[in-house]
Amino acid sequence: MLLHHRILNPRLILPIVSFSAPPPRYLQSDHPLLLLLASERRNPASLLTRSHSLSTVAQLAVSAPLEVDAPILPQVADEKDGEPQVQIPLDKLFVPPGVDLAEAASTASGRVLRGSNIVLGPYARDAQVATAEFVKSSTKTEECPTDGLPEFALVGRSNVGKSSLLNSLVRRKRLALTSKKPGKTQCINHFRINDSWYLVDLPGYGYAAAPHEARVNWDEFTKNYFLNRESLVSVFLLIDASIPAKKIDLEYASWLGQNQIPMTLLFTKCDKRKKKKNGGKRPEENVEDFQKLICEYFKEAPPWIMTSSVTNQGREEILLHMAQLRNYWLKH
Repeated sequence: MLLHHRILNPRLILPIVSFSAPPPRYLQSDHPLLLLLASERRNPASLLTRSHSLSTVAQLAVSAPLEVDAPILPQVADEKDGEPQVQIPLDKLFVPPGVDLAEAASTASGRVLRGSNIVLGPYARDAQVATAEFVKSSTKTEECPTDGLPEFALVGRSNVGKSSLLNSLVRRKRLALTSKKPGKTQCINHFRINDSWYLVDLPGYGYAAAPHEARVNWDEFTKNYFLNRESLVSVFLLIDASIPAKKIDLEYASWLGQNQIPMTLLFTKCDKRKKKKNGGKRPEENVEDFQKLICEYFKEAPPWIMTSSVTNQGREEILLHMAQLRNYWLKH
């Protein structure tokens, strides 16, 4: 089984990222995902990122040349009241491994997940959470569970809402302890889901009030975990969508990309609707701004989902995305 899949192709290396490591030894040039990323880029056509059929997308994908400038509206016009939307070009869709965009349009699973750029494929099954339990806390990778179950790691700036999101995913209020004080999570915390895979809560970064030695230790064992944890399927990097993009988040995303760590962006706090008259941007505007900034560093658009732990926006989409990545990982 190949243990890591490259999802991002970094375009350049930022000098501000000082942590370096050799390329992962697990990558092979003939892996289906690498071949997928090397395929010809499709011409853009605007899409609304809510769940809808890809039948229209398929017609565009097979046409050559593609000359569509107007937005393509979903066939179903209903939407959740107040839920922000972002328009994305067709070539910024994330097509998961094992999925052909044109073929996906003819299947029941072929659609773009609501509030994301992710195409749903045939591996998206067994996505519901039936059981969830805390297993252990570790301060180094060697102490983590050794059963080899696939796992997804949640990481982000301190107080970005990692623990709240984890509780939302499993529908448990206090599975992961939450706190208004940043820096509460200080270990690698493993939570076993359905006795078959793990959610991993990692220490937040950017907590200035923490002692310098503690910040160095958290940073060191977290990055060591990313580089050496063979059962890691993907890192889910949480970004606060209620505020403008932060340099430290771009740096972290850049480091993950440079080291070919599979990554999905989760934009949190999308329920916070700031009024334009006060000068604040809406979450969807901050998401669009972040996308523009990150595209300067990556050749391929990373998968992303808009979320809210308050309204549970994005919960089902995250679980479906995890399911298709997990099932593909298990099969290959």
